[in-house]
Amino acid sequence: MTVTDDGAGRRTMTIAAVVITKDEEKNIADCLDSLRWADELIVVDAESRDRTVELAKQYTPKVFVRPWPGYGPQKNFGIDQATAEWILVVDADERVTGGLRREIDALLATAPAADIGGYEIPRRNFFYGKWIRGGGLYPDYQLRLFRNTAGRYDDVTLHENFTLSGRRERLREPFDHYSMPTVNHHIRKMMRYTTLGADEKLKRVTHISGWVIATHHLGTILKTLFSRGGYRDGVHGLVVAMFAGLHTFVKYAKAWERVNVRRDA
Repeated sequence: MTVTDDGAGRRTMTIAAVVITKDEEKNIADCLDSLRWADELIVVDAESRDRTVELAKQYTPKVFVRPWPGYGPQKNFGIDQATAEWILVVDADERVTGGLRREIDALLATAPAADIGGYEIPRRNFFYGKWIRGGGLYPDYQLRLFRNTAGRYDDVTLHENFTLSGRRERLREPFDHYSMPTVNHHIRKMMRYTTLGADEKLKRVTHISGWVIATHHLGTILKTLFSRGGYRDGVHGLVVAMFAGLHTFVKYAKAWERVNVRRDA
């Protein structure tokens, strides 16, 4: 039995927090600070070149350094190192709030029904210092809390999925995601993710027309800004919507370029 530090409840089931990292020295301490209450802290690092590993070892002895095999396989490796009954997967730029911690404590104090395999948790996404409520970015439910033996992540290049065995429920309290602290950071991250997105796109299609590029680009902006209510976030919402469209455009443009390069070779 585990007693939480703030007396919020007594967990009768154990929980391990799994975090994967790569050059996250600016994020890892705050992330792990928000997870100190877990029975196990497991960090799987992809050969960082900064102080990520050094900082992580100040919080847990369970720090594993290994080559990058992809998002899904890296998370599966972390899960395999855990002995706890429940797993909570958190990215380095995410933080577990006090409210979410208390909700999880209460949940694991009563032992969830046997047929429940996992829980989706609402995520608050912060762009340039502001929580973005529109644009389809909230509640942004993520399946992050599940039984240790309840499933595995797949090995797709981007946006890996977790195949869950058992029923899924939803929690009320959110966790926070500080994904885009600055515009420059957003641009750098976009360039990396659009390359991965182009890789995935080319696994499914062999032809990309100019019409497809244009309609997806403009459609993403309009959907984010109007259909999904991004305009309610003011200028922040406008910038997020424009970046969403730019992300789509660059992803399709990269895929188009690769198709044409292959044909011209």
